[in-house]
Amino acid sequence: MHIEADPGRFGPADVAAEIAAVVAEGDHDLVLLGNDAADSGDFQVGIRLAHELGRPVVNGVRTVEVGADGVLTAQGDGPEGSETFRVPLPAVVTVLEGGVDPRYPTITGRMKAKKVAVRVVAPRREPQGTGRLGLTLPPAAPSVVEVLGTGPDAAPAVVDLLQSLGVTR
Repeated sequence: MHIEADPGRFGPADVAAEIAAVVAEGDHDLVLLGNDAADSGDFQVGIRLAHELGRPVVNGVRTVEVGADGVLTAQGDGPEGSETFRVPLPAVVTVLEGGVDPRYPTITGRMKAKKVAVRVVAPRREPQGTGRLGLTLPPAAPSVVEVLGTGPDAAPAVVDLLQSLGVTR
């Protein structure tokens, strides 16, 4: 399924809601997502999707295995080394780039894939957007440097400057 929309108008909550609607239409036990968005660096879609679907989520893993018992085992790197997570299906998992060796389709598989119709749909709701504000820094305040003199000859000028600023004894 292809959701045809302007990606600039969709924030992480909008993307999660659209994916949740697609997942809710079918019988999906496992939803695999990339860990973060390449364009904005958001790490939110997987967590928001799991929350919306009421499913457990495991983020940033390198490997995923589904056992015959319906339990997902995922491994990733943590602060203390390798971490292993076991969660029941259905679940949502975000996978880090580079952790999985892709399986490339055969020529026969590619030909079959070309014949499959991709359903194109419009977004189900009006997107709320990212909520981000474009902030800019104001120009730096100009600074003026005045050399008051060198050595002991500068002392009277420094005293005058301090008195003009209200720093007096």
